[in-house]
Amino acid sequence: MTPPGSRTGEDAEDLDVEEVLALVNDSNGSYASRPAARSEALSTSTPRQQDTPAPPGRHRATPWPEARAVAERAARDAVRAARRTPVCVPLGDALGLTLAAPLDALTDLPSFDTSAMDGWAVAGPAPWAVRDDGVLAGHAGPERLGDGEAVPIATGARIPQDTSAVLRTEHGRTDDKGRLYATRDVTTGQDIRPRGQECRTGDQLLPVGTLVTPAVLGLAAAAGYDTLTAVARPRAEVLVLGDELLTEGLPHDGLIRDALGPMLPPWLRALGAEVTAVRRVRDDADALHEAIGTSEADIVVTTGGTAAGPVDHVHPTLRRLGAELLVDGVKVRPGHPMLLARTAETQHLVGLPGNPLAAVSGLLTLAEPLLRILAARPAPEAYTLALRDGVQGHPHDTRLVPVALRGDNAVPLHYNGPAMLRGIAAADALAVVPPGGARPGQEAELLDLPWASGGIGVCFT
Repeated sequence: MTPPGSRTGEDAEDLDVEEVLALVNDSNGSYASRPAARSEALSTSTPRQQDTPAPPGRHRATPWPEARAVAERAARDAVRAARRTPVCVPLGDALGLTLAAPLDALTDLPSFDTSAMDGWAVAGPAPWAVRDDGVLAGHAGPERLGDGEAVPIATGARIPQDTSAVLRTEHGRTDDKGRLYATRDVTTGQDIRPRGQECRTGDQLLPVGTLVTPAVLGLAAAAGYDTLTAVARPRAEVLVLGDELLTEGLPHDGLIRDALGPMLPPWLRALGAEVTAVRRVRDDADALHEAIGTSEADIVVTTGGTAAGPVDHVHPTLRRLGAELLVDGVKVRPGHPMLLARTAETQHLVGLPGNPLAAVSGLLTLAEPLLRILAARPAPEAYTLALRDGVQGHPHDTRLVPVALRGDNAVPLHYNGPAMLRGIAAADALAVVPPGGARPGQEAELLDLPWASGGIGVCFT
């Protein structure tokens, strides 16, 4: 039996997530097609990184735009392999999902003629004899009005039959005999919302690929829906690595507080993921192997351990698992030692550096495009702003610098070192600074932070 307010037509039954993804990308475009990335984007015919090994002793990092394009393509491959079907979700759980079926009106809106204002429903010309009964919202149909009659009416109430107009409370007066007069001209149909003014039953209100915002939830409820057909959230698991991390109290005796454990799960949710677990893994190769090898998430996010130190076990563990390394280091600062690996046909691992701001860089470079494609979310519109101040660049790598948006300018913030969070905590976006830096007034591409963009990302649950 179909739940009331559910969408069960051919659109909902036949459309799979890959088709939704295609529709979203057709209308929004992928990161790799944007002007800022086009010159360095990896073509579909380019061999994967592991097919052309770097010379011994020389690390081969991926250019920043190319790394994001690789993450997008990896996600598309996973979508095709998984062949996921849309899910039917109650309205209360649908925020942040992507519609996998059109939102078609299940009723006329409004479904009957209603009053747009508090006042009187009137019939014919003034003066009007006011009836004692009133008309309230949510009550059964009122009695028909006769010519020269009026009845008090509340906003949203059903209009009595033969009503000429609604006279607002502030536009009417009564004389000592109780007759009602208008203090200004009254036109036929005034302050009446006619049935079907917003839509008729069957009208398409929103297309496939629409992101479910609070306003979409309101529209869906008004149109008669109890559930929505949507693309399921990709599942993400966070593995916090390191013996030196404390979960409470002040740092002491060489131990430091874990900043990424509290920060990453809500950030991943803001990017569209369902965070299924946050696990702390000690600096032990077998423990990491078990944690990754037993995960059933679509994306595994690790923190730290991506370099070549004595307890950096991510690379050896990926080799042991037979994973396919898609990105091994990115030409970006901070966050250079990030990585992306395919651990199964429908599972990927994003290895973030352990330094907090470097981890944020990895999150927006690799995890954001991966999750966006898996969730079939619309691609954000690329935009630029002038930098108020100059930014020192890296000779060869892209820099991601926290900025505050002030009018028509992006103001670079201090405290932007790899281990610092003070700058990003006050930021609205990250500015993409090309190799060599940027001068004052130079336009820079901006990556909005989820809570600062005014979009769905402000909702972390």
